[in-house]
Amino acid sequence: MFSRRADESSQRRNPPRRSAFATHLFATLLLVVLVVAKHGFAQSAPADEQKNTVRGTVVNSVTRAPVPRALVFSPDQRFAMLTDSEGHFEFTIPKTNSENENTNAATGITGPGPSVSYISAINLFRLMARKPGFLTDRTGPQIFEPSPGTDFTISLVPESLIKGRVTLSTNDPASGIFVELFSREIREGRPRWSPAGTVRTNLAGEFRFAELARGTYKLATREFMDNDPAATLPGDPLYGFPPVYYPGAADFTTASTLDLASGQSVEADISLVNQPYYPVRIPVTDGDISGGVNVSVQGQRGPGYSLGYNGTEHRIEGTLPNGSYVVEGSTYGAESATGVVNLNVKGGPTEGPPLTLVRNSTISLDVKEEFSDNTWNGSGTMTTDKGTFPMHGARLYLHPVLIPDADFAQPRGGNLRPPTGPHDDSLVFENVQPGRYQLELSSSRGYVASATMGGLDLLHEPFVVGSGASIPIEIKLRDDCAEIDGTVTSIADRSPMVAGPAPAGWSTEAWVYLVPLPDSPGQFQQLGASNDGKFSYTMMAPGSYRVLAFSTQQPNLPYHDAEGMKAYETKGPVVHLTSGQKATVQVQLISRTE
Repeated sequence: MFSRRADESSQRRNPPRRSAFATHLFATLLLVVLVVAKHGFAQSAPADEQKNTVRGTVVNSVTRAPVPRALVFSPDQRFAMLTDSEGHFEFTIPKTNSENENTNAATGITGPGPSVSYISAINLFRLMARKPGFLTDRTGPQIFEPSPGTDFTISLVPESLIKGRVTLSTNDPASGIFVELFSREIREGRPRWSPAGTVRTNLAGEFRFAELARGTYKLATREFMDNDPAATLPGDPLYGFPPVYYPGAADFTTASTLDLASGQSVEADISLVNQPYYPVRIPVTDGDISGGVNVSVQGQRGPGYSLGYNGTEHRIEGTLPNGSYVVEGSTYGAESATGVVNLNVKGGPTEGPPLTLVRNSTISLDVKEEFSDNTWNGSGTMTTDKGTFPMHGARLYLHPVLIPDADFAQPRGGNLRPPTGPHDDSLVFENVQPGRYQLELSSSRGYVASATMGGLDLLHEPFVVGSGASIPIEIKLRDDCAEIDGTVTSIADRSPMVAGPAPAGWSTEAWVYLVPLPDSPGQFQQLGASNDGKFSYTMMAPGSYRVLAFSTQQPNLPYHDAEGMKAYETKGPVVHLTSGQKATVQVQLISRTE
């Protein structure tokens, strides 16, 4: 072992001499390596040319002032940084040179294909920004095509605030009171009031709603019982604080609205009045209630009061102050039922009339197909707890929805019954509670020519559902559609969704809305315009439409509200479409300041 180490040491000190051939071969290989490296370096652009630099500024959408310390990031989490004191940001995005990979930034999927940059074949890069105290500006562009030397602007909307103080009639702070906020929203093209949040007052009676977008709001307090046992003697009447609708209304309808602009802060103080509460009882005359009864109470069309169901005594009970109320009880399940009574409380314990639970209604849709094209071959299946069944007829392409026609569009049943077997193609709404409804119909084959219930035109009018009714609705479908194509023309202050030339096939350069005129046949449509402003649709229902174009989607467009659409009467042309007609129209893009 010693001799082997000595031999190895000798070899290290005196390496064997290379032959002339080996030396020549080594020199040749080294030359080849240098030539290849030089060739490859010449083929590769300098490091700066191998990168895209995206830079820009985050600004306040109202004041246009820069927003420092805002987080700018890409949704795929590969890029993120904070803006500097001047609101500036800058990203360097390396390109890839692989000949065997095609990276799609939109999906993160890698697969075979030609060499492209990281930012995908359509060269788009998406950035977003956020900062406490600001909201995302959904009207501004967030998709950019990187271009050296070009700066981009991302807008953040300053939050709006509603804050105030709840006091008692004695001017003492009301701590622990729940305050509810309601916002006016557009749902399915109609204005509706929706819950927008609940907060609880602090020890000073103060409350605060933050991160609000501009819009219209209402405030209300929940009822609060004054049940201090130290101050209440047996037999004494109960006292509490009924709901108050800002600033001091007794019902939601007459409450004042708070119209907030972006970045605006509003003070809204509310004063509560202590009132006596009286026991109320309402017998429920249905002996087959296994799952209890859900009870809702409305005082002069507004939320806020509560009663409960006593299953042992089969009655609704609780306490309410003086006033007039609508009390509704409902059950759920396959045999759901509903009952409604009016209740008046006047200075003492009150027993209301019996509430009779009546099984909810069913609505059957009788669809008549008046199609001339019989080549349509759509197919599909539906899986239920009874199995998977093929769908046939109108169930394949007709999409009906029941929408409560009320300020508070709360769900009220009315689910479309799944097929009961392989040959059940019927369209039936089950468990529809009493109330007023709108019927929304959309079809992926042809168009809905009419929907009637007796002499009522359900495409334009609401209808009333009573208790225990079986309501037939007749629907006619046709395929003699009209066609429309057009161009969205630019206006001076237009802000394109894509900065720079948009890639071929990018289809959201503008959003086009075709809104039926009041009392006109026709169905609302939303279309996307391509990068050259072109749009078309071949399945238009005949009718008269106003054509509107925007640079961003308009989820709050009140297309079913004639009053709300008056603001757009001069914003787009009107086109009249008859069966089988093709019309061409030009429409200007509506600027964000209009």
